[in-house]
Amino acid sequence: MDRRVFSLGSIALLSALQRVAAQTAASQTKTEPMHASIPSGAPQQIAMVVYPQMTALDLIGPQTLLAALGNVNVHLIWKSRELVTSDNGLVLQPTMSFADCPRDLEVLFIGGGAKGTIALMRDPGVREFLADRGARARYVTSVCTGSLVLGSAGLLRGYKATSHWAFREALPLVGAELAPGRVVEDRNRITAGGVTAGIDFGLRLAARLRDERYAQMLQLAFEYDPQPPLHAGNPESAPAEVSDHLRSMYSPVLTDFETAAKEVRKTWPA
Repeated sequence: MDRRVFSLGSIALLSALQRVAAQTAASQTKTEPMHASIPSGAPQQIAMVVYPQMTALDLIGPQTLLAALGNVNVHLIWKSRELVTSDNGLVLQPTMSFADCPRDLEVLFIGGGAKGTIALMRDPGVREFLADRGARARYVTSVCTGSLVLGSAGLLRGYKATSHWAFREALPLVGAELAPGRVVEDRNRITAGGVTAGIDFGLRLAARLRDERYAQMLQLAFEYDPQPPLHAGNPESAPAEVSDHLRSMYSPVLTDFETAAKEVRKTWPA
């Protein structure tokens, strides 16, 4: 079967939320109190980095929520606008290149992965881009191992941060203070755990960019009411044999993350 390009923001519910939000922001009336937190003026600029071999769900959950904020431009950023393929074969279309990305961002975001993420940590051009935009962004954010890429760009030095449970031990190697948690906030840095934590992250950020009521509206609109059929979503709740098996599988990848982090640190100014 041919792979299809995933078109973000295509569902009717998201379109409806965006229309209402845009109309409310434009009219500046008080008749829609649920949307009163949408700011007026120029759209807020949100840049979400996409790259080869990333984990698509790290991006898609947060993007769905952020695109529904109203009066925002959500850009999918990469070195070029050529298609990129995620680690599960999903094909993503960048909407803007690094060169064209707005200099001043409301949110800078990057998701994670494994092999592709380690390559990003070692990429001087990516690190330079993130350091530049991150220095001015209102919020510098990540899901999963994206925090290790932020760290490799020097953006987490002195900040508490988290990552996917199997790889978060590498965070101190890029200057971060490890703070295990589903979503960790430290000043304007917001990092989240692995993959599905991106939805929790997106709601937390929506509450910061709008208000809690607006975030609650999004949570209900997208029916985010987790009731997992199994209880093995973290190493503490999973059966020991399951946790041990995954730790063994992930161990070489953790070593690769640690090696990349040590290499990158050697490039930092003294």
